[in-house]
Amino acid sequence: MLTFVVRRLLLAVPVLLGVVFVVMLTIDLLPGDAVTLMLGEHATKDAVAALRAHLGLDKPFLVRYVDYVGRVARGDLGRSIQQNRPVAAELADAWPATLELTVAALLLAAAAGIGAGVVSAVRPNSAFDGVARVASLFGLSMPIFWTGLVLIVVFSLWLNWLPVGGAGSPAHLVLPAVTLALPSVAMIARMTRSAVLDVLREDYVRTARAKGVGEWWVLLKHALRNAFIPIITLLGLQSGQLMGGAVLTETVFAWPGLGRLMVKAIFARDYVLLQGAVLVFALAFVVVNLLVDLSYGVLDPRVARQG
Repeated sequence: MLTFVVRRLLLAVPVLLGVVFVVMLTIDLLPGDAVTLMLGEHATKDAVAALRAHLGLDKPFLVRYVDYVGRVARGDLGRSIQQNRPVAAELADAWPATLELTVAALLLAAAAGIGAGVVSAVRPNSAFDGVARVASLFGLSMPIFWTGLVLIVVFSLWLNWLPVGGAGSPAHLVLPAVTLALPSVAMIARMTRSAVLDVLREDYVRTARAKGVGEWWVLLKHALRNAFIPIITLLGLQSGQLMGGAVLTETVFAWPGLGRLMVKAIFARDYVLLQGAVLVFALAFVVVNLLVDLSYGVLDPRVARQG
């Protein structure tokens, strides 16, 4: 198992290096000059040149890339251009809120999606199955920002049950978490239904039923355990999607997390802060995928032995 973990960690290194390269290249190709934007249109050429040299933007791209990777390896993410604070401090302030929102949305999506998928698989073509499939299509079709605005209008403005935005209490978390979770609920429900149906058609399940094993025991012992590998794979992928969706969700609900911080950094052309935020998202996604790989080894030890 230790060899399995080490291999996965080594594979994560080129992924993170590639993410940093793509982010820096994308920022470099954006139209406009970040230095001119920061100083204003009336800044002198000497002032622009001095700030560009101070930020290292006068160096070739590959030199800046190598320098940045070296600083990150030493734990130095730079200083925010807009806030004049260490990027690590900015990220440390914002990350807990994003983690809270993402975990809440993932738990909600997993509970609702797996539950609906299992019921649909056990009772295929029933009224519940039909409603669940239509609801899944609806959930997959609706953009996150539109869903968030609809929930705000209904539950905050019309019914006055929940706050419009911000943070500070569990009530503030409800609408952002539901908004972020809905597309994942639909995806997980569809995958769970398909995976459980496939397992229920296997010969060993029919044999267990023929021996008189109870239906719930067959479902828990055989169906769910063997259907969990594709479901866990999807949960890992959905974790990345939830972190990406948090950017829009936090903006709509003024949630003080990393996604909202990224949007502010984009508009301010604070590329140092933006690079750090994207790197944290990428690292979180790598960690989630490592946990998914480890769960494979628990559910099926052959995976760990094969490495």
